[in-house]
Amino acid sequence: MIRAIYPGSFDPVTYGHYDIICRSCKIVDELIVGVLNNKAKMPLFSVEERVKMLKEVTKDLGNVKVVPFDGLLVEFARQQKARLVIRGLRAITDFEYELQIAQTNSKLSNGMLDTVFLTTSLEYAYLSSSSVKEIASFHGDISQCVPDFVAKLVYEKYKDNSNDRLIKSDKYGGVL
Repeated sequence: MIRAIYPGSFDPVTYGHYDIICRSCKIVDELIVGVLNNKAKMPLFSVEERVKMLKEVTKDLGNVKVVPFDGLLVEFARQQKARLVIRGLRAITDFEYELQIAQTNSKLSNGMLDTVFLTTSLEYAYLSSSSVKEIASFHGDISQCVPDFVAKLVYEKYKDNSNDRLIKSDKYGGVL
């Protein structure tokens, strides 16, 4: 049985992520979507919210499981009994970064963890969670980037924070 992990922050999940998930679950027996709790970042959504979004997005994919994790990917892979990592590549600049991480993970796992790179479908090559958040923060249209229910949740997050941003803007003379 081939069990793979597709790790990421998924803050929020995009159509690009969904594309990689759909394509990956066709080539492995079980795909674990690992939702990273990165303590070095301040995500828009909590880990619990991101897991819930991903479970909704993948509910029709029978061999996909969504699991939160923190710490090293190699440790998470060992716990999940997975020997394969799936990563999506949008551009050549992604490759340089991802190759270094793949080599590090291989070394840390004593060669027990391999990485497979899938190139992003052309229609999603421009897409990132960061760009979705930036567009939404300026009340732009993200309907082509994320599922409708995710778009609604993203807009709600920015609506909830709008008063805070206005206060900060007034107090400091610019949006922080």
